[in-house]
Amino acid sequence: MEALAEKKKAILESTLQLIQEHGFHGTPMSMVAKKAGVAAGTIYHYFESKERLICELYSHVKQQSLEAMQHADDQALPYQQRFFALWHSLFDFYRDNPSVLIFFEQFVNSPYYTQKPLDPLDAFHKTMRQFFEEGVQQHHLREANPEILAMVVHGSIITTAKVHRHKKLQFGGNDLQQIAQIMWDGMAAR
Repeated sequence: MEALAEKKKAILESTLQLIQEHGFHGTPMSMVAKKAGVAAGTIYHYFESKERLICELYSHVKQQSLEAMQHADDQALPYQQRFFALWHSLFDFYRDNPSVLIFFEQFVNSPYYTQKPLDPLDAFHKTMRQFFEEGVQQHHLREANPEILAMVVHGSIITTAKVHRHKKLQFGGNDLQQIAQIMWDGMAAR
């Protein structure tokens, strides 16, 4: 059973790398099979179509993002420190995994995203929303829709990672802290 899980993971990771290099349309299933070191038929054992593979890859990388966020969240810390830990951990994850940034960008601008039903159980978004709901309920954050707070914060992290990746600006630790501080100052309860 473990070998099957490893093959599926190899297919997902290979697809992610190939999409970074060639985009969705330039990544046929045969190329994925070759890169993953599996027979073409093996892919169809796990994924009935390229669309299914792309959608499962989206879930896979969202899970990785969630794990990065959860790893940094020490609930024993004050809420403000947890916010900064969350911001920096997600930035580090996206900075260290540029293929994820590229994949997200392509996915949300593709028919795969528009055809994908909204998943109310999406663990990443649910965890983000709960984090900001907690901040609002405990009066650490201003009264605002937690969905909006999560979207704005996540957007700032992704944008910062993209700018950093393209070397438009190189951010040091103080710069990153300043960006996170600006986000906090804009949301903090008065």
